Amino acid sequence: MKKKLTLFTFIDAFGWEIYQRYGFLEGIIQDAHPLQTTFGFSSGADPSILTGRFPDEHTHWSCFNYNPEASPFKAFKYLALLPSSIFDRGRVRHWLSKAMAKVYGYTGYFEMYSVPFAHLPYFDYLEKRDYFVPGGILATDTIFDWCVDKKIPYYCSNWRHSEQEILASNRHEIEKGESRFNYVYLPRLDGIMHQHGTKHPAVKKHIAWLDQQIRSLYELAQGQYDEVALYIISDHGMKDVTGDIDLIPSIKATGLEYGKDYVAMYDSTMARFWFITLNAETIIRKVLEEQDHGTIVEDDELKQMHVYFDDHRFGELMFLMEPGMLITPCYMGLKSIPGMHGYHPGDKDSYAMIAANKPIKAKVESITDIRGIIEYELGI
Repeated sequence: MKKKLTLFTFIDAFGWEIYQRYGFLEGIIQDAHPLQTTFGFSSGADPSILTGRFPDEHTHWSCFNYNPEASPFKAFKYLALLPSSIFDRGRVRHWLSKAMAKVYGYTGYFEMYSVPFAHLPYFDYLEKRDYFVPGGILATDTIFDWCVDKKIPYYCSNWRHSEQEILASNRHEIEKGESRFNYVYLPRLDGIMHQHGTKHPAVKKHIAWLDQQIRSLYELAQGQYDEVALYIISDHGMKDVTGDIDLIPSIKATGLEYGKDYVAMYDSTMARFWFITLNAETIIRKVLEEQDHGTIVEDDELKQMHVYFDDHRFGELMFLMEPGMLITPCYMGLKSIPGMHGYHPGDKDSYAMIAANKPIKAKVESITDIRGIIEYELGI
């Protein structure tokens, strides 16, 4: 029997438009396709890749969901009394997040971002478990659960490590020659494009470096295995930011009180609202309808995008910015940045991609189709 390795390399934010602009693995890639991502952020897209299902089925969507009864942040209302000049700093927030994750035993990606301490007690945090290991997803299973069930030896990168460490560990696993499936997780391009936008020389430089590293990994695999199926995938694209709006003062100007009339989560590209008093939705909806650079996403469209939840845990009313526009400041960050994703999945810069060193025979339209390709390559 031939010894085969299925090598899936995930490059965060390496969308179809970015791939078309810069190219990748020339002479190796034989087939490539755009893939529609899920509405929202990586917290919904990545589980959709691993499960092969949409958020309304695997139940992972936004990091923060309304749940004051079960909130792990109840004590943070006291931290709201501390100086914001110190405790709103990104570095301080990051170390507080690391400390809290350790205390609570969270194994998933955990970050409090810039959510005001006074507002954190209204929310629960979704990603408490690492979904890159078996048993990490809230509902359904992942490709890693499937591999364990089928007794298929595999190796998945540790997302906490640097890209250099991740590549080194994959080289080590490939040299052992025991794995049938490697999932190589490379996240740094996303951060570079957030910081610089999509056209900065740093983007081109890093893509060229990734090209070199993956070529080397592929060549190593070819020396260890009789057959290597190489795939490059992403979860979404990236959009250059063209402007921003300060939405929060417009909501505050209604006279409605946060926590008594409504609760809101201001993500970078969308605002999500829950209503406590009867007239709050009517008033806030009117403010949102008057905004020039965004639109309310109604329930019918949420259902079409497979992100509607009957209990409205992620929002009773959602307002989405037009592509390129940000809510600044927001609860994800206090300053505007050059590049962002999380816009409507139909925008051309939102599209993810898949590329391979062989013809892709399966019908691929969405990132949810990726899991089926992995299963097919593993021959089960």
